[in-house]
Amino acid sequence: MSFLADKNHLLEEKRQQIMEWFVTKRAEVTLPIYGSVDIRDADWKVAVVDANHFPAGFNNISKEDEPLLSKLLREHIHKINKGCTWVHLYPESHTRNPAYAENVVTIKRLLETGGFRCTVGSPELNGHGSIDTLSFPLKLVDVETIDDGLLIDGEKPCLILLNNDLTSGLVPGLGLQQVSPPPKMGWHVRRKSEHYRALQPYADEMAELLGIDSWHIMCDWFVSEDKCLDRESCRIELAAEIDVFLDKIRNRYAEQNIDREPVVFVKNDRGTYGLGILVLSSGDELLHLSNRKMKKLLYSKGGADVENFLIQEGVPTALKTDEGHPVEPVVYLVDGEAASWFYRINDNKGDLDNLNTPSSYFQTFSEVGDIYGHRAHGWHALISELSMLAMGKEADMRESYSNISL
Repeated sequence: MSFLADKNHLLEEKRQQIMEWFVTKRAEVTLPIYGSVDIRDADWKVAVVDANHFPAGFNNISKEDEPLLSKLLREHIHKINKGCTWVHLYPESHTRNPAYAENVVTIKRLLETGGFRCTVGSPELNGHGSIDTLSFPLKLVDVETIDDGLLIDGEKPCLILLNNDLTSGLVPGLGLQQVSPPPKMGWHVRRKSEHYRALQPYADEMAELLGIDSWHIMCDWFVSEDKCLDRESCRIELAAEIDVFLDKIRNRYAEQNIDREPVVFVKNDRGTYGLGILVLSSGDELLHLSNRKMKKLLYSKGGADVENFLIQEGVPTALKTDEGHPVEPVVYLVDGEAASWFYRINDNKGDLDNLNTPSSYFQTFSEVGDIYGHRAHGWHALISELSMLAMGKEADMRESYSNISL
């Protein structure tokens, strides 16, 4: 029996304590309006391996989940903006991607189901009129920027809902108007490692409550900073750091009687969409990367320079399709609550590979049925909701940094 299955009873036995713990912790942070996490479940470990403040895959959620998502959005918005009636959705500019555009359509539908008027547009998209989605053309409104916000037809929306990860920097019109998620959480300033620094104390506390080692609910990681990988000296230094880290994971495996060789994921410490990710089993592999793979590692959305790398324990996935293809859960959350699951599947990859590539596809929870149900509403929900607490902590910490700098 796997570790997670063996300890599954703890989630039920301590349900009331867990719920009370979350109530206390959620009251201490500013919960994000929404977020998404990628999860790896190895039977002996379950961990969030990526966390996004600006989720762009609402088009993959199940129709059955929409009422709950809509309800949670409405409740969150009314908590932060009592009396709000009009939400303006500020999307990415790459709306020629029909799947992303369908994501925007889905968010708009969720908001309108919640009773809000919802408009869509940005200064970058002015003049487009509409965008093509997977289902129908979506009307865009022209947006005017002013010193303290945005105007649509000369009027200010009650709330701007940001669905733009700001990799390339701040965009016009996000001044003094209420914006959620806050622009300070965009990838122009945020780092992936900040999330894990915020998450670790929550994982430690939850593990103590459950009576387990927090290693089982969080991946190991470290950050290698200021690595100019166009220089051999930087590559040698990073390779040595990777080997030390792999030895640490190897020792842990020996303690846990895990019979496999460890790998690490090397990621750009900022950015999204699976860009700039490599899987390595030794530092020597880094030193002998082909030019193509080195360019991949240094590539980032928006062309931003890559110098800081998140080195993350590679957690294999034990979840497979009937055909043996690897499966990775993706959880969508609103107001801190795990509200929708779907599953990333990649027939061309192995259980330790990055599955977020063009060959991946998705199945909803309802399509998968009960195969992963006990996981989804147990360990997967638990660690994803811990991740939302960490996202809120990140935002609050960044606010305090801003205040100090002022």
